[in-house]
Amino acid sequence: MKNFPKILTIFLLVISAAHAQQEKGIIGLNNWLNNWTEFKPNKVDYGEANQILAVNITANTKLYKKNVYLLQGNVYVTNNAVLTIEPGTKIIGDFDTKGTLIITKGASIIADGLETDPIVFTSNRSLRKAGDWGGIVILGDAPLNKFGGVASVNTGSNTDFIPTLTSYGGNNPAANSGIMRYVRIEFAGSKLSTGGGNLNSLFLAGVGNKTILQNIMISFSGGNSFEIFGGDTNLSQVVSYKSSNDDYRFNYGAQSNLTNSLAIRSSFLSSKNGSRCLDIASYNKKEEVDFAKKQTLVVATNLTLVNNSANINADIESGLVKEAVYIAENASLNCKRTVISGFKPAVLLDSKIQLNDENLARIKLESMYFNNCKGNIFIVDNSNNEDLESHYGQTNFFNYYSPNSNNAETFIDFANEKRPDFRLQLSKITASN
Repeated sequence: MKNFPKILTIFLLVISAAHAQQEKGIIGLNNWLNNWTEFKPNKVDYGEANQILAVNITANTKLYKKNVYLLQGNVYVTNNAVLTIEPGTKIIGDFDTKGTLIITKGASIIADGLETDPIVFTSNRSLRKAGDWGGIVILGDAPLNKFGGVASVNTGSNTDFIPTLTSYGGNNPAANSGIMRYVRIEFAGSKLSTGGGNLNSLFLAGVGNKTILQNIMISFSGGNSFEIFGGDTNLSQVVSYKSSNDDYRFNYGAQSNLTNSLAIRSSFLSSKNGSRCLDIASYNKKEEVDFAKKQTLVVATNLTLVNNSANINADIESGLVKEAVYIAENASLNCKRTVISGFKPAVLLDSKIQLNDENLARIKLESMYFNNCKGNIFIVDNSNNEDLESHYGQTNFFNYYSPNSNNAETFIDFANEKRPDFRLQLSKITASN
């Protein structure tokens, strides 16, 4: 881990548009990826487990850096207990039992790592792959838009419908489920044994805005990297790297701020239905939600969403690349100062969204940099996007379209320029295995 940032320099493009110069993409005075991230996790030896986590945690418990813990099966933190994890601690998810950590409603996790000593959750296989183990589930009592205000999560075990273990949702947007900071989650997102689909590397359901979610890196996820159902969340300086499914998925009335964050996709790692950087919806079935409640709203600022490919145009033409951002009906996105590079198209709207003032007000795209995407903004099954291009191409939105620059040209090192912004040398981030 310590060697990789020596070759990883980040400075993101500042575009001179016709009317204004805009900072776009991840920014910062320093390279906040230094020290704690790992882009080649299969090369790291995390050691052998000497402790086992295999039973429910019902009282305040602390995990120590001196140990390596094997997470076996579903481990629930219950009874309002606090699970505290020291910086530098390694927790290894068991492949055979699909180890999964569930923080139940009322309980909390304090996983507060350090930049130089992150907390790591990873797989126990010698050759680690996406979906080796379950992931981390955090359940809170912040609002969601379902009728009744509560729901249960499928954790793939026979405890699925025990409300004290799997329920989430309530009336407290300021709920506090703890801290996740300087944490890596690798090779999670195993297939569910019941109900189909996959677990997600980090599932936040009904999580409130007093929960700290910063500097979290998720790599090689078999399910979605970050999935947010309901709640009121603030995520900053988070990374999704080469996920098989969506990087950031929001649903069921999520009120979320996503800032200064990164998603790097690979053309060859995707679910059969395609995978997106941002997937924003208010429900799966319209009849399950209460429209008197808040529907999903995502405010996304200074993101960098990139499909990393040696030949993006060839991958797009062969059908390996889909849209970067998908927005369903009755969901809202306010996206600013964001780079979207190498997708087909950049943004896709659900076919049920009618182009009227009300819906266009829900979907704000400002100071964006659309680079080398086959199409910028479209509606599903409608190849005529003239109205959308006309709307979002207005000068007051400051959106910039670049049809020719490939990623290697776009993300060049400007280390000699003293600018307080990042630029990613994607040529340095190659296949990790």
